[in-house]
Order: sequence, then structure tokens, then C-alpha cells
Amino acid sequence: QLRLVESGGGLVQPGGSLTLSCTASGATLDSYAIAWFRQVPGKEREGVSCLSYKDGFTDFGGSMQGRVAVSRDNAKNTVFLQMNNLKLEDTATYYCATREGWCARTVQGFPTWGQGTQVTVSS
Repeated sequence: QLRLVESGGGLVQPGGSLTLSCTASGATLDSYAIAWFRQVPGKEREGVSCLSYKDGFTDFGGSMQGRVAVSRDNAKNTVFLQMNNLKLEDTATYYCATREGWCARTVQGFPTWGQGTQVTVSS
């Protein structure tokens, strides 16, 4: 069974950078699309970015557009989300999710999720 574990969250100052990791077990990710979402309490989960199985990049067009980059290391079965120029409003729990093949555009399109990692942007 495919499982995802996020890591790398923490406290960062405004304007800083942070890289999150999503490591898979139970299957190799090279045939999967990996997406990053985020959520704050009381709000819907928001798509951040997605990398398809052929490394096609999908930008969800949200507020982090132009400030994030997604990459994968197949040898480590891990996908990374690099976030730059972080803002106070980027504070959220960040989740990775996966599905086979190409990226989906909605939360419902991803059947497998990690448990999330907290990112707090504060001075």
C-alpha cells in the first residue's frame, strides 16, 4: 500500500525559504503524479503545485504562484516542494498527495494523502 510522509515544516521568517519533502513507501513514485496542497483551519484545501509522472509541472494558479518549485528524486522516492519569499499568509499545514499518471486539478482527484506538515511564517 502506497503511503506518503511529509517532513521539513517549521518556523520561518517572512521572506525566507523552506523546502518540504514527501517520501513514499509501498510503491515507486516514478509513475505517479505528486501534488502539494495546503490548508488553514476553517478554509478549504488549496492546491499549490503538482508534478506529473513525466515531470510535467502544473501550477494551480494560487497565491504561491511563481514562488514554488517542485522536483523529485526517484532514487530516494521523494518529492520536494521548495518555497521562496514566504509570507505570513503562507502559514498552513502542507500536504502531499498522489495519483497515477497525470496531475488532477482537484482535491478529489488524489486518492492518497500524507498526514501533513506545519509551516509557520512569523517574525
